[in-house]
This record gives sequence, C-alpha cells and structure tokens, in this order.
Amino acid sequence: MKSTLDQIEDIRKNGYSLDFSNVFNHAFENYKKIALYAGLILLVFSILAFFLGGGILVALYGVEHFNEEFFKNLQNEQTDHSVLLIYTLVIAFVSAFLSPFTAGFLKMADCADKDEAFNVSTIFSYYNSRHFPNLFIAALSISLLGGLISVGFSLLGIMFVDTIITIVITLFTTLTLPLIIFGELNAIDAIKTSVMIVSKQPFVILLLVIVGGLASMVGFIGCCIGVVFTIPLTYSVNYAIYRAIILTDEDENSIDSIGQSDSYN
Repeated sequence: MKSTLDQIEDIRKNGYSLDFSNVFNHAFENYKKIALYAGLILLVFSILAFFLGGGILVALYGVEHFNEEFFKNLQNEQTDHSVLLIYTLVIAFVSAFLSPFTAGFLKMADCADKDEAFNVSTIFSYYNSRHFPNLFIAALSISLLGGLISVGFSLLGIMFVDTIITIVITLFTTLTLPLIIFGELNAIDAIKTSVMIVSKQPFVILLLVIVGGLASMVGFIGCCIGVVFTIPLTYSVNYAIYRAIILTDEDENSIDSIGQSDSYN
C-alpha cells in the first residue's frame, strides 16, 4: 500500500479519476449512519450558540434597544472599514477555533464508514490531539485570506467579486482538514495539496459540493430545525471525496479481495 505522500505525488504527476455517482452514493450511505447522532449534536450546540450570542448582544446593547427601529438602523448603517477589519479578524479566529469541531464530524464519518463506535467525545477529540495546531493554523489562514480579500474589494467599492473569490477559495481548500487528520500533513502542506488535488478535477468536486449543499438544505422545507439533521451530509460528502482520492489500507484490501473473487469466477 502506497503512503499518502506517495499517492499525492502520483496525483501530482498523473491526476486521478473521480466518479460522481460512486462518491455521492458512498457519501449518502455513510450520512445515514451519522445523521441522527450528528444532527442531535448540532441541534444542542446551535441552541447554546443562539442563547450565548443573544446574551452577548443584550449585554452590549441592552434589551430595550432591540426593536424594529434598531434593526432598520443596523441594516442601513455603513460599516466603518476598521470595524470591518476587526470583524474579519474575529470571524477568522472563531472559524479557526471551531475547525477541530468540524474535523470531529469528519472523524465521525470515518468511524461510521469503518463500522467503528463513535460518541459525543468523537466530535471534540481533535481539541486535545496533536492535530489541533495544524487545524487551527490552516483554518485561520484560509479565513484570513478570504476575509482580507473581501475587505480589499469593499475598500475598492467592487461588489460581488469577493463572494466569488471566497467560493473559489473554499472549493480549492475543501480537502485541507481531511488531509491534516487522515493524511497527517501539516497546515501549509495540507492547503497546498488540497489546491493541487482539487485543480485536477475541479468541476466534479464542485458539482459534488453543490449537490451536497443543496441536499443539506432540504431540512428547511419541512421545518427549519430539520436542517441540523441534513447539514451532516456536507461533512459526509467531504469525507467521501477524500476517501475516493486517497486510498487507505482497508480500501486496498477491499480492492484486492474483489480482484481475487473475480479471478475465482
């Protein structure tokens, strides 16, 4: 079995094939194993985040200020560039701090794929692991890059371009976290490798990400709260893309066993 680095070098030289239907079917089958558990975790932490955020706003502005006029003024108010920069920095650090949480869902998908047990602690397992610094640095770097580009275009008065660039950055760095936690790469190498891998098959990966994202929004149709149970599909798609590209020992053994079975027939 080739190491992850050897596989990456092969991909760099020769590219790889990626079948949309196979990857999405793998993602959906794996999603069904984690949907309920991951959805309940997201629901609990969404509620906690809502009350925490509301408490911070009330503490800053006072409950008496939260009326229709306040929200109209907030919507029409022009954001100062320094405030926008501070906001970008805060969002970047929050994203970096939450990156091990996201990685935990990928680990949950990995456990489900291998029929291994997982629980609540799986979601937080990377906060006290050796991967935490690389997860934090990678997420911070990506968020800062996207945020600073947005601020730059805002200063130039060019609208919508920053959104397109942010989407492109998100697409090409989509494999960064799995490359860190499964591929054992450091933050910078994971980012560069993700860009290289996605650039080989950008349209298939983009289609998978879009379809996965749209499918995860199905939860809004019946009841908005249901979206927390469909969002895990995006993590499952991300995991399935990575596993379709980077083989593990289990994948190699499975392929070998299929070949042996065919030879007997």
